[in-house]
Amino acid sequence: MEFLAGFAHGFEVALTPLNLGLAVFGAFAGTLVGALPGLGPANGVAILVPLAFTLGLPPESALILLAAVYYGAMYGGRISSIMLNIPGDEPAVMTLLEGNPMARQGKAGAALAISAVSSFIGATLATIGLSFLAPLLVKFAILFGPAEYFILFVLAFSLIGTLTGKNVAKTFIASVLGLMLATIGLDPATNVPRYTFGQMKLFEGLDPIIAIVGLFAISEVLVFLETSRAGGQVKFKVERTYATFKELWFCTGAMLRGSVIGFICGVLPGAGASLGSFASYTLEKRYSDRGTFGKGDERGLAAPEAGNNSAAGGALVPMLALGVPGSGTTAVLLALLISLNITPGPLLFTERPEVAWGLIASLYMANIVLLVLNLPLVNIFVRLLTVPTYILMPTVTLICFLGVYAISHSVFDIFMMVGVGVFGYLLRKVHIPLVPVILGVLLGHHMEVNLRRALSLSSGDWGILFGSNLAITLWVLVFLSLTLPFLIRAIRRRPGGGKGEV
Repeated sequence: MEFLAGFAHGFEVALTPLNLGLAVFGAFAGTLVGALPGLGPANGVAILVPLAFTLGLPPESALILLAAVYYGAMYGGRISSIMLNIPGDEPAVMTLLEGNPMARQGKAGAALAISAVSSFIGATLATIGLSFLAPLLVKFAILFGPAEYFILFVLAFSLIGTLTGKNVAKTFIASVLGLMLATIGLDPATNVPRYTFGQMKLFEGLDPIIAIVGLFAISEVLVFLETSRAGGQVKFKVERTYATFKELWFCTGAMLRGSVIGFICGVLPGAGASLGSFASYTLEKRYSDRGTFGKGDERGLAAPEAGNNSAAGGALVPMLALGVPGSGTTAVLLALLISLNITPGPLLFTERPEVAWGLIASLYMANIVLLVLNLPLVNIFVRLLTVPTYILMPTVTLICFLGVYAISHSVFDIFMMVGVGVFGYLLRKVHIPLVPVILGVLLGHHMEVNLRRALSLSSGDWGILFGSNLAITLWVLVFLSLTLPFLIRAIRRRPGGGKGEV
């Protein structure tokens, strides 16, 4: 009964004219952002975060808007992958393996339609899983004390460290840089200024929104300006924007398998849609390939599309229930909630049900809107890929500047955003991933507070970090997440260990 009451309250919030309009707008805007090569959901959400503050939206409305952008960007990433062989974002990399060969065979419309339906099924099943799993995880999360929360944050870093790239050293450097940025401001225990250089504006620490917009949006603008040619036009003919029932039925099993695998990957803190897409395609290839994969097999397109959209919904589970982001994009959403003085975690569903349940209900509607938009408007989306960079980049930059200024009315924050953006650009130049930096900025303060709180409760005894079965279990997971990738890599390097299909 409690579940049904929360669900009904969620639809009551989501069906208000304002929130319904924001969900539709966010789904459409997210699709456009996802269709632009290189931006992706994290950058799309980061770019539009300032818009939520500029409009002065209530917390539940701001979260609904950006979550719809999140889902929309996951949909839109497939368009440039299929049409141009350029992934719109990292999860869409697996989409081009089968989608672009289909396009070259004259099946571009069918490929776009299959990917849209697969995305709808994956996202809908993930939202259903979110509806049931998040409240249950909340009851489990009440068992977490300060020590357990600290270990949980360590687990998030250990997982992101094994999944953001092959260079573990650079991922470790990125995490340390993020934790260092999180120490800026007053010491939470002694109120001693740390790394403020006499600037009063830094006494409260680095604003997460400034860090997010700078690291993702501004650095993306700089990279895009460096690597893109202004005014480039690309034309691609789309014969039809639908798939036959036979084609969809042929892909049903792949969609369902990809949805389950993607949701599981999404729930893991730090894994996200990239892993969901990769795992879904890899396992589907092992299960279904009869020499047709890589040549335009519909199942190889449906599986990763269902997987990455399902992972997007799954990543919201740890964010809402535990306050730990499941992906880079949910890290941006977490920053939004923190900036709005809302603490995701075990008490969110009871203290702010309009935020939690309103978000879940809006996702169901956003999925329907996205399916309706993505089928008939493919030709429009493709034309938008040809927007000249001399129009696109100034627009993005202007939104960032106006939004950040609207938050604090401080020119200092704008300079900080630009400085962080240049820092993010330099990190990209040396191939240091940004997601661990963001996690460090967002979670560093909470890690420090929980560690100090745990040590205060134990009078300085570090044994409290191993003082419960839950804590020991979490440490085991940390150990496995750090060692298994190296063991697997060592096994594959053995003679005969790497001859299997990938």
